[in-house]
Amino acid sequence: MKLPRRNFLHLAAGAAAPLAISRIAWAQTYSTRLVTIVVPFAPGGTTDVSARIVAEHMSRTLGQQFIIENVPGAGGTTGSARAMRAVADGYTIMMGQVGTHAFSVALYPNLAYRPDVDFAPIGLVLDSPLLIVARKDFPPKDLRDFAAYIRANGDKLNVAHAGVGSITYTFALYLNSVLGVKPTMVPFNGAAPAANALIAGHVDYMCNLIAEIGQQVQAGTVKAYGISGARRHPVLPEVLSAEEAGMPEFQATAWFALFAPKGVPRGVLDRLSDALDRALDDNNVRRRLRDIGGDDLPKVKRGQQPLAALVKSEIARWTPIIKSANVRPE
Repeated sequence: MKLPRRNFLHLAAGAAAPLAISRIAWAQTYSTRLVTIVVPFAPGGTTDVSARIVAEHMSRTLGQQFIIENVPGAGGTTGSARAMRAVADGYTIMMGQVGTHAFSVALYPNLAYRPDVDFAPIGLVLDSPLLIVARKDFPPKDLRDFAAYIRANGDKLNVAHAGVGSITYTFALYLNSVLGVKPTMVPFNGAAPAANALIAGHVDYMCNLIAEIGQQVQAGTVKAYGISGARRHPVLPEVLSAEEAGMPEFQATAWFALFAPKGVPRGVLDRLSDALDRALDDNNVRRRLRDIGGDDLPKVKRGQQPLAALVKSEIARWTPIIKSANVRPE
């Protein structure tokens, strides 16, 4: 039997109403059990530490325990796929970053997820510049000399990194492209072993996060030539920005952000974004994030829409850089 169009629309609206009401009620009652943040890397790194810092404050705001689940593997894509496939109820979210949600698109042709489609952005957590560092007896005295020395000796030099697809690898790739050189890229099993090799003088230079090598810069066991971007960082105020040191092209940051699986109810997503925003307003949280290399995030960079735009722009930026180097994950 055919229903008149008006009757059909009434029935459809009636069927949709309970679903809409249930989603609103779901958002209003969130959260009633512990929330898991999937961290797609091992404990102790910047992704893990930044997740723990904001989770502590968000748990107080939402009145529910947050736990960290470390799921390392395949440059962070194993844990990211795990989070993407989680039930979209807001009780499993993830700490992604520039590697999992931008570099991965160019590195993994069969990537299990689409970073800009399969996740609902919650908000940016940390935006950290990168240091250009070298062994302490590296000859150049400043960044201009460094650039000239690298261009003259590039094929004889070794660059440390934490594996193809890592932040240390891709930023070194970017630096080398700015300088127009192709030195030998030497992989290590993590940023810490790579930094140790630099301290020991077994490699010549690398790009690394403040959290990973800032203390070594302060101790004088490695030499810092500059920090990516236009401004110095308060943790290392004596290190010139790349712009003021003579390499304005070296403009990039490593960012870390919270994502939920696609399909999380809007109200739940908004509560998570609000809880994160409150955390980023907290002076203690800001200090702790600053201590690991983060810049204070202005309101204009926070929240769902700025993060969605950032993911799209970073995929567009990094894909040609990585593809032009013809690199493949190890």
